[in-house]
Amino acid sequence: MPFAITWPESVIKTADSTSTRVESRSLRTVACEVERYILTGESDPLYFAWSGDLMERANRAHEDLRGALVREVFRLAQGYAHKPADVDAVALTRAKVEPMVRGLFPRAEQDSVLGALERSVVFLTSENIEAVLMGRGFDSLAWDLANLYLCSMGAPLLSEDAPRIVGLSEETTCYVSSDYFADNDPFADFVIHEAAHIFHNCKRETLGLRSTRRKEWLLDIDFHKRETFAYSCEAYARIVARAKNITDRRALAEEYGSVSLIFDDRADTAEVANILKEAVMARNGWKVILSRCSPGPRTHVQRVEPAITSEYL
Repeated sequence: MPFAITWPESVIKTADSTSTRVESRSLRTVACEVERYILTGESDPLYFAWSGDLMERANRAHEDLRGALVREVFRLAQGYAHKPADVDAVALTRAKVEPMVRGLFPRAEQDSVLGALERSVVFLTSENIEAVLMGRGFDSLAWDLANLYLCSMGAPLLSEDAPRIVGLSEETTCYVSSDYFADNDPFADFVIHEAAHIFHNCKRETLGLRSTRRKEWLLDIDFHKRETFAYSCEAYARIVARAKNITDRRALAEEYGSVSLIFDDRADTAEVANILKEAVMARNGWKVILSRCSPGPRTHVQRVEPAITSEYL
C-alpha cells in the first residue's frame, strides 16, 4: 500500500478568499516534504516549506514530519506482534560493558564512564517508540529508528533502501531492537558494538572528566577505524565471555577468522581477525584493540604525553 498523508486537525486551517491560493500552495509544498521524508528520511534543514521564522518553521516541521512518521510506523506495524524486551536494561548494559571499560580506562575514570554507559541503552518497544520518534534529534536518526523498530517486528520498512539494522548509537545513547535477544551469532553483541561508538561520540567534559586540546573525546579513535574498533570490541568481548582460559581464547580468535564475515564496507573482516589474534595474546587485549584503531603519530606535535595505564578485569 503506498504511503498516504493523513493531516492532523492542527494542520488543516481555514482560509478566506484572498489567501486560499497561498495556503493551498503551502500545504502542497509541506505535503511533498512530508512524503519525501517518509520515503527517504531526508528533510530540508531550513524547513522552507513551512511559514514563520526559522524557529517557528523548525517546530512546525518537527510536528508534521515526526507526526507523519509515527502514524506511518503504526500503520505498517498493524498485524505484527512485537517481542517485548523484559529485561533490566541498566543491569544488562553494565554487565556487558564493564570489562571493556575496565580495560580501556584508568581506574579514576572508570566509574564515571560506567555510570554513563549503563544508562545509555534504549530497547525499542511498542510502549516507547512514539516518544522516541517524537524526541528532539536529527530527522534522519528518527527515520532510521523507525526502520529499526519495524525490522524487529518483521513488518515492511519505510523504503526498500532502508537499512536493516539491530542497533545504532547517537552521542551517548544506544538504540537496540528486540532482535538483540534472538541473535545467535557467537561473536556478535550489538550492545557492546554500539557502546564502543560512544567513546568517540562523547566528549570527556560531558562526563566531568579532564579534557585537553589533544584529549577531547573519551577515546581517540581514527575516523576510518571506528567500525573496525566496534566490531573488534564486540567480538573480543564474546571471546572473553566464552573462553575458560588463554587456550580457549586463542582457539576462538582462530575460529572468528575462519567463520565470520562482516557485511559492512567500513570494516574488514581480515583486519578484525588479525586484531583479535593479537589481542588474545596480550594481558590487556582491550588496549591492543585501542592501539590498532588509534590515529597515527602526529609528527607536528613535539611534546609527547605519558601513556595512560589501566588494569584489565
